[in-house]
Amino acid sequence: MSDDRVTCRVCPRHCSLPEDALGACHARRNVSGEVACDSYGRVTSLALDPVEKKPLLRYMPGSLLLSVGSYGCNLRCPWCQNHEISQAGPDDVPWREISPEELVAVARAQREMNEGVVGIAYTYNEPLVGWEYVRDCCELAHEAGLVNVLVSNGCAEMPVIRALEGLVDAANIDLKGFTPRLYQDCGGDLACVRETIAELALCPTCHLEVTTLVIPDANDSDEEVEAMAAWLARLDPEITYHLSRFFPCWRMAHAAPTPTSRVYHLADVARRHLRHVYTGNC
Repeated sequence: MSDDRVTCRVCPRHCSLPEDALGACHARRNVSGEVACDSYGRVTSLALDPVEKKPLLRYMPGSLLLSVGSYGCNLRCPWCQNHEISQAGPDDVPWREISPEELVAVARAQREMNEGVVGIAYTYNEPLVGWEYVRDCCELAHEAGLVNVLVSNGCAEMPVIRALEGLVDAANIDLKGFTPRLYQDCGGDLACVRETIAELALCPTCHLEVTTLVIPDANDSDEEVEAMAAWLARLDPEITYHLSRFFPCWRMAHAAPTPTSRVYHLADVARRHLRHVYTGNC
């Protein structure tokens, strides 16, 4: 482009970045005319989690994952549960640099102490805004006999998703709702997320689960949940679907939590189409 701007093609935002500017995700920067992963190797969060916390309920149950997160996200969901890091940039939150080699070494050391540790989860913030780091870690993790788990909003362009195929062994994708308006309010794109879910559902090497955080008056109608469940069932009736209860957070700190009765009811609605439906935070 003219005036030294370049366009980031990682997600549908297609940020047009002047020299040295960060994208809306706070994680990608125009460096000498190339869009680079500014957050590469910058880790804000590192913890050992049960696989069920991702949540993954039908993939290696009872195992543990070394969970790693950075900063930044390409969405601005008012109810964000990890806004302290997902809405942060490099100057807003403490981080330390951990190379892919170092991360895999930590995971291997954890496995030596506890055979229940099976791999690495890329989570907490939005990992795909720094997909190159995920790719490099995944490759080394596979060489070490470790599995890779992706927890993502799924709002990334298809070349990014396909670059990780064969490297990601399991994924949980956040399906926030089923209306373009809801995604527009969050700065995302429903069609893009649907394409990501459809691609992963067809991938023979990736176990897929999907989560919807049930937000009162935003995505909690019977009709919307039934539409999401019916669409998932058309992709694969064996997809595991999680309906999770909302608690007040960030820009919705004064909202009421989702009634547990509503979450349980919507789970029954989803079960009209899917066999594996679970509730969370109830």
